[in-house]
Amino acid sequence: MRLVVFGANGPTGRQVTEQATAAGHTVTAVTRHPDAFPLDHPRLRIAAADVLDAAAVDRVVAGHDAVISTLGVPYGRAPVTVYSTGLTHISRAMTRHGLRRLVCVTSTVLFDVPAPGEGFLFRKVMEPFFARVVGRTVYDDMRRMEEVVRTGGLDWTVLRPAGLFDSDKVSDYQVHPGRLPGRFTSRADLAHALVREAVTEGHPRAFLDVRTTEGTPSMLDVIRKEAFGR
Repeated sequence: MRLVVFGANGPTGRQVTEQATAAGHTVTAVTRHPDAFPLDHPRLRIAAADVLDAAAVDRVVAGHDAVISTLGVPYGRAPVTVYSTGLTHISRAMTRHGLRRLVCVTSTVLFDVPAPGEGFLFRKVMEPFFARVVGRTVYDDMRRMEEVVRTGGLDWTVLRPAGLFDSDKVSDYQVHPGRLPGRFTSRADLAHALVREAVTEGHPRAFLDVRTTEGTPSMLDVIRKEAFGR
């Protein structure tokens, strides 16, 4: 298939690009900084575009079969609009060019149910602190993005991973249309699920949890790396 990947130069986007080309698909990797894109492959094309630029998005979407969005921004206090604005532009471009399949990423936090199997400290203190304080602006815009996707008339699937961490290989991960137990999702597993959803019938019009069940890190390690960059 001919896939276009937005957010391709992020850690998950690079995994998606690498796995998709290795599986025989043709990929257009969209990034604002094409000169810094580290991957190369005969079936890979690198396109310079900002997802906030509707005309640029329209140009890169044309001629593909499906779209994968791995857009992401770090936590911060400033209002976030890249998710909702970006997916608005992507959805409109897909409609104009006759594409139907859209797969994108938000967060397990958006299930709005307690983490199954977790103790009081995680459910009532740690997760609410990140969801409502540290990551509030990010999650607010993810919610707006999900509404854009849900009402856009496309064959969409939204994957909602847990705490992301790096791994060298795809594991026997779990996917479910409801919140799963466990705290972590490897980027390799998330990328594999994204590509699989995009190139198969998958789970259209569904919100899916993606959860890694083996080789997961400690909560402290993930907080240090993902939230504070250490």
